Amino acid sequence: MNGSVPVGRVVGVPLRMHWSVPLLAVFLAYGLGRRTLPLWTPGHSNAVYTLASAVGAVLLMASLLCHEAAHAAMARRKKISVQDVTLWALGGMTRMGRPQSASAAFAVAVSGPLTSLVIGGAALGAGIGLDRLPGWAVPAAVLGWLGWVNLALGVFNLLPAAPLDGGRVVQAVLWWRTGDRERAERAASRSGQVLGVLLMGAGWVSLLRGSSGGLWLVFTGLFVMVVAGAERQRAVMGTALRGLRVADAMTSPVTTGADWLTVGRFIDEVALPSHHSAVPLLDFEGRPSGVVELRGLAAVQGPLRDTTQVREVATPLSRCAVASPDDLLTEALDRLGMATGPRLLVVDEDRLVGIVTAKDINRLMRRHALGGGKPL
Repeated sequence: MNGSVPVGRVVGVPLRMHWSVPLLAVFLAYGLGRRTLPLWTPGHSNAVYTLASAVGAVLLMASLLCHEAAHAAMARRKKISVQDVTLWALGGMTRMGRPQSASAAFAVAVSGPLTSLVIGGAALGAGIGLDRLPGWAVPAAVLGWLGWVNLALGVFNLLPAAPLDGGRVVQAVLWWRTGDRERAERAASRSGQVLGVLLMGAGWVSLLRGSSGGLWLVFTGLFVMVVAGAERQRAVMGTALRGLRVADAMTSPVTTGADWLTVGRFIDEVALPSHHSAVPLLDFEGRPSGVVELRGLAAVQGPLRDTTQVREVATPLSRCAVASPDDLLTEALDRLGMATGPRLLVVDEDRLVGIVTAKDINRLMRRHALGGGKPL
């Protein structure tokens, strides 16, 4: 996610934090310290409320991390690749590969909400127990607040609408019953779009009634609607590309360039004549070594163009999305991401035989819309 920075690892995968997380923590601490705690446990000093609210906000962030860590841990247990876990203003996001079975999808989806419900129940129970002890009213109130928030988070995430976890659960169940993953994804994403509209409508009504919390509902509803729409498009694309191999989509032959050339020579001899925004690179032995984009070349200015080799400003092959010609196209496209860029290098026995770009996928989608079946 743009705007996030790495802060460590959790359950063996990279952990990232979005810039909105500190703002969320401050917002939560402010509401807890200025409204909730004084209402629940009146008569304490501002210093006590401030400290308690800060602890409560940190505990809530930790519980959100546990929610996402549960997804990541279950995904790894089910042999699903996990790219990273990111905390942000609406909770968290775990980027992972697509489950290969409905049972795996169900297990991964339900693990997060169950974790939140368990944390919520434990915190609420601990809060009730502490409240019976003299002098522990404020810690008990913090734990009670933490418990109710986690219970609400768990229940909300179980709403049957993608991209919420409940939508993933519904998707997994429909996939298991029908055997059609894309059909299940379309159904879950449609419910997500409906939920997004309802949340936005409820938010606007709350705003018109003077409640500032309505803005949060509007923002959440917009996010749900947009992501659900994107997932619906992906499901439609999956249906259109079902059964196709990478070889059916790739462009071949491919314009390539030598990675040992200087940036200046590469621009003059390869980049400008090719009319492409990115060019695959080959090493001395003719094996693919990476991809260089025009913007990377443009960043090298002046005399440096005559001394800098193009491989130094390229994305190495280890960070590119790679597939073989016989791979299923839908599975190969799952390897694309922010880190790899929007193109798929097709490699056969250490030789670059083609490339798949957004234009190639759009061409196949147009053919499917026309009822053309297999691509040209």
